[in-house]
Amino acid sequence: MAIIKKFNLNNTVQIISYLVIYNHSKVIGNKLLISLYKNKYISICGMEDSVKNNADAIIFHIAICFGAKANSHYGRREIACANFSSPLRDKSLRNEDNMAERNLNFDRIINRKNTRCLKYDFAKRRGMPEDVLPLWVADMDFETSSYIEDALVERAKEGIFGYSEVQIPYFEIVKDWQVRHHKWNIEEKWLIKTPGVVFALAMAVKAFTDPGDNVLIQQPVYYPFSEVISDNGRNIVSNTLYLGEDNRYHIDFEDFENKIVNENIKLFLLCNPHNPVGRVWSEKELTRLGDICVKHNVIVVSDEIHNDFILKGEHTVFANIKKEFEDISIICTSPSKTFNLASMMISNIFIPNSTLRSRYRKELDAAGISQLGVMGLVACEAAYKDGEEWYQAMLKYIKENVEFTRRFVEEKMHGVKMIDIEGTYLVWLDFRGTGIDADELDNIIINKAKLWLDSGKIFGDCGRGFQRINVACPRSVLNEALVRIENAIAK
Repeated sequence: MAIIKKFNLNNTVQIISYLVIYNHSKVIGNKLLISLYKNKYISICGMEDSVKNNADAIIFHIAICFGAKANSHYGRREIACANFSSPLRDKSLRNEDNMAERNLNFDRIINRKNTRCLKYDFAKRRGMPEDVLPLWVADMDFETSSYIEDALVERAKEGIFGYSEVQIPYFEIVKDWQVRHHKWNIEEKWLIKTPGVVFALAMAVKAFTDPGDNVLIQQPVYYPFSEVISDNGRNIVSNTLYLGEDNRYHIDFEDFENKIVNENIKLFLLCNPHNPVGRVWSEKELTRLGDICVKHNVIVVSDEIHNDFILKGEHTVFANIKKEFEDISIICTSPSKTFNLASMMISNIFIPNSTLRSRYRKELDAAGISQLGVMGLVACEAAYKDGEEWYQAMLKYIKENVEFTRRFVEEKMHGVKMIDIEGTYLVWLDFRGTGIDADELDNIIINKAKLWLDSGKIFGDCGRGFQRINVACPRSVLNEALVRIENAIAK
């Protein structure tokens, strides 16, 4: 059997954890031992020939040498010992040297082309030149947390992808994130999982309104708000936000209530934080909105998908302000923006009111939704359980990118104004001071600057003359994009 010559780890569990990790990297036999030796964690001076090319057996023998209760499970590569589950899933058992977050280099440029990437691979299909630099759709050009990567790899190794559902820890993990980051104590019965927030918005429109009804939004706003209304045969009514002298957008509350009364509004789609104008609505503002909605029996669907990107102030969950608000709320959350997981198709929707929840579930059933994909569930658990270090580092980088953009615009883009941003990683640029026509501006951005941004007009007519730029990218890429804009509008 293998003979242990020296080691500098403290206990059996840590040693086993280390070996399992290397085994998962598909290093086997002598290569495993050489790798361990070079890292000076452990060296092996001999082993039985029968285990030389079997990494599972090597791990088994090392575990026995240290007196652990080991069980080599061939094919699945698991080691079990007292109080030991998986180093990828049990935070308390991780060796910090070996299991630390790996993906913290946000300056690294990653080639996303030819990866089935909507952002990079479909420019021509969407009417754009193939050589544009895309900073439009709201996903990040950063690798997600390595803990999420590892959890997905672990699940993929199971090799069976049948119908799946959450296990007991899922809700507690989600709840812990909501409590820690948003001071919101949710209940498990409130939770409904959907394959995305936009899908959740569409289901709410169908569940709580009838064809021909009016639905209230606040333009300029994320364009799928309008699409899920009109595509389902409802009518868009806008309580249009206005740009104040403080360079922030504000709500016209008088118009808000008048629209509810005059247009017979049953449903209001709130964006909190607001995309694209970057407002993090204050508790005072949300309370005033909520009081009006309670008064007129209006259901509020609050899209809070950007709730983890708070650059200034504090995020307030709409349903968490008053019990009366809780009773009229559908709160939409997801790890997809926070951890760059859009393709995992996982959202957590919270509906405290049992009557509203029942109506919503009925609409989901009618749409044929039952279980979600297992990878989304795994990714969500890993993100909220183990992604804190990555999240905090990423958020710091985003804040720096926002400030970098602000300085660049103020110093080098004459006639352009960056709207004050309190939340999200989406910067709202006002080009109206340049005197360039809105349609010509789109042409300049696409064909001269060779950039793919989101034209302001897709967020509503009040967005004409604006452009939305995604700053969740390496700073060198962001600088390149801003230089292109500077040069294009100067000509």
